[in-house]
Amino acid sequence: MQNQLNSFLTQLLENQANQKGLDWLQKQIERISSESQPQKFFLAFSQASRYFPKEKLEVSTAQINQADNLIAGFQPHYWDQLQTARTVLLLSYPQNKEVWFTTMNQLFETADMHEHQALFASLPLMPFQEDLIPRAIDGLRTNISLVFDAIALNNPFAAKFFPEANWNQMVLKSIFMQRPLYRIQGLEERRNPTLAAIARDFAHERWAAGREVMPEIWRLISPFINEEYLEDLKKVLATKDELQIKAALLAIITSAYLPAKEILESYPTQVAALDLEAVEWEKIGTEFQQTRV
Repeated sequence: MQNQLNSFLTQLLENQANQKGLDWLQKQIERISSESQPQKFFLAFSQASRYFPKEKLEVSTAQINQADNLIAGFQPHYWDQLQTARTVLLLSYPQNKEVWFTTMNQLFETADMHEHQALFASLPLMPFQEDLIPRAIDGLRTNISLVFDAIALNNPFAAKFFPEANWNQMVLKSIFMQRPLYRIQGLEERRNPTLAAIARDFAHERWAAGREVMPEIWRLISPFINEEYLEDLKKVLATKDELQIKAALLAIITSAYLPAKEILESYPTQVAALDLEAVEWEKIGTEFQQTRV
């Protein structure tokens, strides 16, 4: 699998990187994989920024599907050239567990912002993944969006491995930082009553402070709507904010709480205009992010 991933990532780089960078990368791969010397690996990991820019990868639909077949949930179309090259270097390092962890722990401790981005985004490609859970959880303490996003967004690692408490903490921090929730993989499947209650409390705090509530928050309470949650949604529906109204209606549509369903009769036009659930939540999230630019 390591060779397959490296071959795939190198192929993505070959589509747009310059030949000088590709030649340099190949030399470093050969040196790192054969000599297994941490200092040479650290130096190459740092120097990659001289040869590869922070420009988004150009990834075809076929390559997106290929990535998902290699690692479920792997989405390189959100990556840039530099983090891709760094991931190739990382995957080239010999995978003797004790040596590998000693080297990677040192790298995590000394990495700069963009190096952390590459490290955390590549978690689902790394070996010894269950042993990396504490490292990923610790990474969520950052307030740097670039680093936080590498863990929380477009990354299957958290959904697959995080205990519920840490998962909830990540989603809540995503709300607090107003990151796009629709880009959190596994959000739908890992909704839970505790997270719904936390989201509701957060919404009430925002209302009490006279602040807006990100509309995607209502996606988290949809499976757990009861009388209390319904009162909150009625408050949302009473606003003149079309985006919030869309979100409240979508939460109700996907709920099993019958008293909530009756409300839909008052909004026939808006309900008819709503798209498939995941698609509509993405639209809502995208539009909300655009209002913040």
